[in-house]
Amino acid sequence: MAGGGFCRLPNGTVVVALTLTRPADGSGPYGGTGTAPGAPVRVLVHAANRARALTRLRNLGLRAVYLRGNDRPPTPDEVTAVLHHPDGLLWRGAPQEGPAPVPPGGPGPQGGQVAPQALPSCQELWRPIRALLGPTGYAGPARPAA
Repeated sequence: MAGGGFCRLPNGTVVVALTLTRPADGSGPYGGTGTAPGAPVRVLVHAANRARALTRLRNLGLRAVYLRGNDRPPTPDEVTAVLHHPDGLLWRGAPQEGPAPVPPGGPGPQGGQVAPQALPSCQELWRPIRALLGPTGYAGPARPAA
């Protein structure tokens, strides 16, 4: 279920988008969202290169994170969202595929056409990674000892 991809920006940095399963130890039963533990979530990371993007996720406790291929690269809207966020780490529930339309003359109302379901998570807002991992999963940026 690790569908994802990346895109290189003109300044040399990359935006990596991954579809992962929501960790079971998030904040609360749903973390204030409609996604239950184990549901697919779309995670966006802005970093200097692909390796550093995956390392940022692994350092947060998401250990089994790999980028294989580029089958679902980030959309322009996703790139804009992650570039405008100060942490450069965002997530939201992954859009679920609606039912495919039935060919004309098949079962269904009005000549067999079944309207595809709206994707509810497309209207969902992007959230900081802290909301996904819960209060103990994200310690924040490392600060040097004074």
